[in-house]
Amino acid sequence: MPQTREAAIVGIHEYPLRVVGPNVSALQIKAASAARALEDAGLSWSDVDAVYDNGSHQNIGGLGISEYFGLKPRLIDNTAVGGTSYEFHANHAATMIAAGKCDVALITYGSTAHSDRRRIGTGGAAGGGIPNPATNMEASWGQTLIANYAMVKNRHMHQYGTTNEQFAHISIATRKHAMRNPEAVEAMTDLEFVGIRELTVEDVVDSRMIAWPLRLLECCMISDGGGAVIMASKEVAANCAKKPVWVIGGGEATKYRENGGDITVSAGAQSGPRAFADAGVTPDEIDVLMAYDSFSITVMCMIEDLGFCNKGEGGEFVAQGHLTFDDPRKLAINTDGGGLSSNHPGERGIYLLIEAARQLRGESTSQVDDAKLAVAVGNGGQLGSRHATGVTILAAD
Repeated sequence: MPQTREAAIVGIHEYPLRVVGPNVSALQIKAASAARALEDAGLSWSDVDAVYDNGSHQNIGGLGISEYFGLKPRLIDNTAVGGTSYEFHANHAATMIAAGKCDVALITYGSTAHSDRRRIGTGGAAGGGIPNPATNMEASWGQTLIANYAMVKNRHMHQYGTTNEQFAHISIATRKHAMRNPEAVEAMTDLEFVGIRELTVEDVVDSRMIAWPLRLLECCMISDGGGAVIMASKEVAANCAKKPVWVIGGGEATKYRENGGDITVSAGAQSGPRAFADAGVTPDEIDVLMAYDSFSITVMCMIEDLGFCNKGEGGEFVAQGHLTFDDPRKLAINTDGGGLSSNHPGERGIYLLIEAARQLRGESTSQVDDAKLAVAVGNGGQLGSRHATGVTILAAD
């Protein structure tokens, strides 16, 4: 199936600081990131005619962003589906660019979760705040966000015999990549990690229990941060400063609690095949997988549900030790260090696009040789109950 190459990522920027302190706002992070991403693309503010922002953090969506930046976009999209909002935004932007509704789209994200001392994951089922009708089956039992993910890992272990030692290989691969990324090393230093080095299976399975059976080194950090992505039409991309990274396929899906439902199956089982069909490629052709790693179980489900291995065989798949950038076998995962060891300000989806673009430009600190295809798959909401999974497939120029 021929690939459609109508829209591309042409500019990226990852805000480097993971601890910004009290005098920097999420909006300032977004502004700084947008300016640098436009510079990366060789474009200016006046080129932007579409704004994508999910409105999280300071409750500033497309309208507030446009006012602050002085933009008058033809199109605003405030789609908010948690951490995977940014894969949804990229897919929507690609569709609208291909339809001729806009030429240059700006996707922004910023958060001061760490400096605000937000206890992400330890509150109610929604991660904090008072219970609401959507959480009536969880909040009344005191279930936290972390407990929700732990429940899925527990079920995966029970249903398929997956072991803690197998799960540990996900943390080991991402930490290896983080140790090659100076910004990730600085992040671990700033956030006062203990033992900043590559990990072993024993390190992971012996680390402190957080929510049984999830241990500390299977859980993401809580940082500040943000970033921006610039997408453009093929006509604009032809004159940008960097070579384009094409968006060749996208898929979106949601999942809720269901009687008799299998909580080890994510919405990725629906959005993954849609994205691959859209792109005209298969999982075995993918060089790099940027998978949302809020927890190790999130990555395990994405690997299985997107078809990189059969359901229930993820433990054996990751334990083969081929997840790192320098292994000639595929599949390299989270080559920036991921949420487990680089950054996670609450919604990590934009970093999946940024690092995938770096890989396909040849600019990653853990560069996969001759990377041609990458997948960014986000998970927003909570894996064991209501959540969305957006998949974006990208190709090198």
